Amino acid sequence: MDFSVNSGFLYAVTALVVVFVLAQSAFFLVKAARRARQLGITGQTIRKTVLSSALFSVAPAVAILLGVITLSKFLGLPLPWLRLSVLGALTYELPAATTTATAMNLSLSQPIADARAFSAIAWVMTLGIIPGIFLVLFGLKKIQGGVMSIKTKDPKWGNIFMDSMFLGMISAFVGMLFADIRSGVPGLIPIVVALISAAIMGVCGILIKKCNVRWLEQYALPISMLGAMAASIPVTMLMG
Repeated sequence: MDFSVNSGFLYAVTALVVVFVLAQSAFFLVKAARRARQLGITGQTIRKTVLSSALFSVAPAVAILLGVITLSKFLGLPLPWLRLSVLGALTYELPAATTTATAMNLSLSQPIADARAFSAIAWVMTLGIIPGIFLVLFGLKKIQGGVMSIKTKDPKWGNIFMDSMFLGMISAFVGMLFADIRSGVPGLIPIVVALISAAIMGVCGILIKKCNVRWLEQYALPISMLGAMAASIPVTMLMG
């Protein structure tokens, strides 16, 4: 039997998991609404909270949708849909899948036809994210206690510590931009696109801070991603 990344079986498994997660979300939504009424919170406040939360979830969902579309080129739709709608993070799933595919000399522009290669990518995406789950489950309280202790003793160094951890995480992904720099001008294309994305994010930051455009806080990430993706087309034509 020929393998397909878009087989009906994969769609069925993915749909089953996604429906279960949606049902779980609906269950806790109803429980939360009932508890809010017991606490004396008005129905108008509950509806306003639900509506505002739903609107704020649109912006991150756009970024996730872009990740699903990108991964679906070679992994099909079911696996990216499952990973990014339930457990996975865009900042991890995309590098994990593309790095594994590149290491196996697979094309990122056409569906994978080898079941073993597909399985290897799925295992890398899965095993790589599992340690984080257990770290949060068993170590989050202790880690938070340590961070709060640092911030309590010296707020300035506490902020520097948090920023340093964030920059350390980003550095791991930034290194991928320079992976093909030895290939000449084409290797510079990802760097140029990343700089364009950073520039767009910088403009959004200025609008938020200086012009008080607060609604842009939730949409800065997808705007910078969409802008960079659109800019990558002329950049590739000019440099490729």
